[in-house]
Amino acid sequence: MRLILIVTFLLFTSILKAQEISLFNSKGAPVAYVDTDDDDLTIYLWSGKPVAYISSGNIYGFNGKHLGWWVKGIIRDHEGDAVGATKSAYGGYTEYEPYKGYKEYKPYKSYKEYAPYKPYWSNYWSSSSFKMFLLQGIED
Repeated sequence: MRLILIVTFLLFTSILKAQEISLFNSKGAPVAYVDTDDDDLTIYLWSGKPVAYISSGNIYGFNGKHLGWWVKGIIRDHEGDAVGATKSAYGGYTEYEPYKGYKEYKPYKSYKEYAPYKPYWSNYWSSSSFKMFLLQGIED
């Protein structure tokens, strides 16, 4: 009986550890996800390309560029507008999540630039594309 409890506990904790959090754009389409199995909470595009990571509520690209902030499941840009959100933070209908692509190897992290002052958070979605926002994290 004790062995069954130990095995069940190990399976349960491994399921929780390998959780991925889907991220949606302003239209409710799945664009990216956060891999919580990583120490640095890597953000992958749905295709499997690593583009950014979350560090102390800040979102940085692998190129070191500060992209925005993670606030209660919402990704905010430097203007304070939402560019992406989790399903629960989105609040509306979200599209079906297709299969994800295989994860590519993560690039090395460049030195992080200083985060700018946080703006006031708006109640609006950014006019920028969520995917283009994330791709800034790998462009030089």
